[in-house]
Amino acid sequence: MSTHAKRERLLLADLLEAAGPEAPTLCEGWRARELAAHVVVRERRPDAAGGLLLNALKARLDRAMAEYAAKPYEELIQLIRTGPPRMSVYSLKQIDEAANAVEFYVHAEDVRRAQPDWSPRALDPVFSDALWSRLEKLARLTGRRSPVGLVLRRPDGRTAVAHKGVPVVTVTGEPGELTLFCFGRQDAAAVELEGEKEAVSRLTRAQLGI
Repeated sequence: MSTHAKRERLLLADLLEAAGPEAPTLCEGWRARELAAHVVVRERRPDAAGGLLLNALKARLDRAMAEYAAKPYEELIQLIRTGPPRMSVYSLKQIDEAANAVEFYVHAEDVRRAQPDWSPRALDPVFSDALWSRLEKLARLTGRRSPVGLVLRRPDGRTAVAHKGVPVVTVTGEPGELTLFCFGRQDAAAVELEGEKEAVSRLTRAQLGI
């Protein structure tokens, strides 16, 4: 059975291919080429991918990114489609699903929503619930830099606290939109924000995400 991560991987590859290497993305400073290189480095260069979290490895990450970004764009797309090497931890279905379903969903939307003619994407209920389940686990991590209290709420009323504090801003939306919001795509997420005007303004400018 196809996993959410596998489906989102193939969609991301298709979107990157259709957009072309010079297309803009929601990732500041990255064209489609750099985004594709990021995905490949994350899966194929664990020695460098640690630079996403550790400053000590940042120079190594930058070199690896430059190396892959210089490759033919079609090769990068094919590497994304075929997935990680067999010896990679990401080749394990459970790890792939846990680590990549959200990753690839967010990056697919990074490509889609940077285009002028994008339209909302309807997610099936099973995938929406899977995103919500992951977001519940990651909420406090993604919201740790929030300057205000942050509560996430689905339209059905289910909530998750991403950051404790006052004043509180409640962000309401479908799980996919809440995921984008919490991963730093506040301007592109279709959500409603309730709270004091200044608190809402501070939250929309905050550096959310892992």
